[in-house]
Order: sequence, then C-alpha cells, then structure tokens
Amino acid sequence: MSESVSLPALGESVTEGTVTRWLKNVGDRVEVDEPLLEVSTDKVDTEIPSPVAGVVEQILVQEDETVAVGTILVIVGDGSGGGVAAAPAPAAAEPAPAPAEPAPVVVEPAPVAPAAPVVNEVVTPEPVAVPVAESVPAPAPAAPAAAAGSHAGGSGYVTPIVRKLANEQGVDLATVSGTGIGGRIRKEDILNATPPVSGSSSAAPVAVEVSPLRGTTAPLSRLRKVVAERAVISMQSTAQLTSVVEVDVTRVAQLRTQAQAAFQAKTGRKLTFLPFFAKAATEALQAYPVINANVDDDNIYYPDHENISIAVDTERGLLTPVVKNAGPLNIAQWAEAIDDVATRTRDNQLKPDELAGGTFTLTNTGSRGALFDTPVVFLPQLAILGTGIVTKRPVVMNVNGDDVIAIRSMVYLALSYDHRIIDGADAARFLTAMKSRLEAGAFEADLGI
Repeated sequence: MSESVSLPALGESVTEGTVTRWLKNVGDRVEVDEPLLEVSTDKVDTEIPSPVAGVVEQILVQEDETVAVGTILVIVGDGSGGGVAAAPAPAAAEPAPAPAEPAPVVVEPAPVAPAAPVVNEVVTPEPVAVPVAESVPAPAPAAPAAAAGSHAGGSGYVTPIVRKLANEQGVDLATVSGTGIGGRIRKEDILNATPPVSGSSSAAPVAVEVSPLRGTTAPLSRLRKVVAERAVISMQSTAQLTSVVEVDVTRVAQLRTQAQAAFQAKTGRKLTFLPFFAKAATEALQAYPVINANVDDDNIYYPDHENISIAVDTERGLLTPVVKNAGPLNIAQWAEAIDDVATRTRDNQLKPDELAGGTFTLTNTGSRGALFDTPVVFLPQLAILGTGIVTKRPVVMNVNGDDVIAIRSMVYLALSYDHRIIDGADAARFLTAMKSRLEAGAFEADLGI
C-alpha cells in the first residue's frame, strides 16, 4: 500500500515552499520521522519528515520547484509500486522518472556568510563553501564514505560541504560520531576531530585557507533574498543610528571563573557572557519599554512582555529565533534557551512561528572577534543590541581617590535604534542601565546553581 506525503502547513501566512534538497532517492528506505527533504519558505528552512515507513517510490516535485501547501511531494510505499497510480498527483507536478543510477544530484544551498551581524556562541569560525554539482570532485581517491551517497557508513548523514571539509582536514568520516539530528555529521564534528597540528616551537606564519568560493557563481537562496529585502525596507523606512558604551565586566568574568565548573556540572553547558548580557538587557527593557516598543500606524505599542530575538549564524544565512516571555529567566535559563534555539536553528528543527513575535534583538558579534559594529534594526522592532568581544586591556581607574592603571575585562555594547521613535537620551538611559547592572556583577542569585 502506497501513501502520499504532502507539503504541510509551515506556519501562519506561509502558503508555499521551495524544495531545496531531497535527502532520499527513489528506492531508498525511509523510517517514520526520518527526514525526506528540505524545504525553504520566506520564514524558515526546514526538513520534512516522513509520516510513514517504507520505500520511496516516486518523487513528484523536483529541487528548486516552488509548490503550494498541500501539494503531494512524494509517494512512499512497500517498494512494489502498487497503488502509486491511485495517488492524486497535482497537475503542475510531473512525476520524476526512477533514476537508472544510484548517485543523487546534490545541491547544497549554503549562501556566503551574511553581512548582517550574527551570534554564534558554540560554532568555531570556518570558511563557508557553496558547492555545485559540477564542482564535486569526479575522481574517487579512496574516499572514506560512499561516493555521493546520502549516508557515509555508520557516520550519519554527510553534506557535500562536510565531506569536502573532512577531506581537507584529513579526517576519516567513518571515525566521526555525528552530533546533529539523526546522527548527522556537522562541520563542528569535523573540526573537533581534526588532528592537532604538530610542528616546531618557533613562530610560523598562520596559514589562511583559500575559500573554494573564489571564481564561482551561486544563485541567491530564498532565505538570502528575504533577508536582503527586509534589510532594505528597514533602512529605507526608518531613521537608524547607533549609540555605544564601554562596560567593565571584570566582576562578571570573575564570577564566571568561580562558577564555571559547578554550572557545567549541573546544566551540562558552558557559562558564557551572552546569558549575562541577555539578562541585563531584558531588565533594562522593563525599565525603558520604548526600546522594546513597536509602531502601529499613529500609535506606539508598549508590550507587557519581552520576546528576545537571538541572531544565529547558519550555513543558510542569518536567522533570528525568538525566546518568548524572557523577562523572568535567570542566567541558567537564558543559557539553556540560547543553546536550544541556536542548535535547533542550525539543525533545521525550528517551527516557522518561532521566528515571529520578537520585540527586541540581541546579536553577539563578539563571538567572531569584533569589538563592536552598527547592527541593522529590522521592522517591526525598533532596536537591536550588539555585544562585542570581551577582552582584557589596561584601564585607568580611581582607587581611594588615586588614578591607577589596572587590567580589566572590557566590552562594547552597541544599540542601534529607530530615531523616529527612540531619542538618543532613551538609548543612553537603556545602555547606562545595562552598564550599571553588568559592572556591579551581582548575578550570584541568578545562576540557578
């Protein structure tokens, strides 16, 4: 008995989706809830799991095709092909002929890293590649995994980008345990498995890896187009500027050092600076709600809640999942929330509605080493906070009436805002409130340990 799998509703106001990649081919076995394909909408890229177990008998919508919600995408059955003819395929979709060869056409829609500010607490910086079918190496020189297959031995699902990175780093995929959904091997797994570089103790120039993007052309992804359109609309519709303050977070740094072991033992995650910034920002939003407001025609709406969008850098581009009702969260809860939305965003596990409803955005550009930047406000929000890298440097301080120079942990906080509604004094009050909270460093009761 064969069953059809249709494009499901992917959130409020989402009426269509584009098939970006098939993860299974005709003849492949699929289990219940195992990903069948990836779909891109104007809100999110996501995987479509199979509601039934069986064998892929027909693929009715090809990669890069855009279809309406409810369109039949694929037929899954027992492999006999019986019952396929009874499945009502849409008129616009032509069944894909069963391929005569096992190698699927794989197109990895990974865009160039976006110019917009990003947050990345858990990802090591790395070059991003956009492979196309022609650029996949044709020779197969003792590859550790099956060539162009959907799975690599027992190592889980492997994308072309990850496979290329493994070859470049000299990592045997068969020895890597994937940490992604369904055992998928991610770029982080390859980097963590990369053998340490041995060499002499003498200083040597750091080798800069040449990106394979040089000299290539790649189409704009649907997500990249949406981000570009929204950025232009926001810049043309608002009067944006940025205010910056310098904050001494030495006491927070000392608290992190003292609490790190106990925090990780209880929560299973590292204690970073970002939850402290999020906590201080949320408290400041409650004191100065105009920073958290939005405009509706001739009215300013001041929400009674703080829904914080967290900017996340992914292979597909910048996404901003929302931590809703964030006001009551302590440091441990913030750490869990940030880790959760960041991980699920990168693994295509977000629901489209989780990208909507934000009232304020937090972007950690310091995770990539930036001192500060001028992040872009995206409507309907009125403000976005960028947190720079925390770095130690000499600072002039007043101790008992005397000026002294001391080594302190310093950070820049940059608030971009819509000057139509928010004045410079409003921004300064908000940033000063954050500065005072962070410099006091009194977060012991918020650690949750």
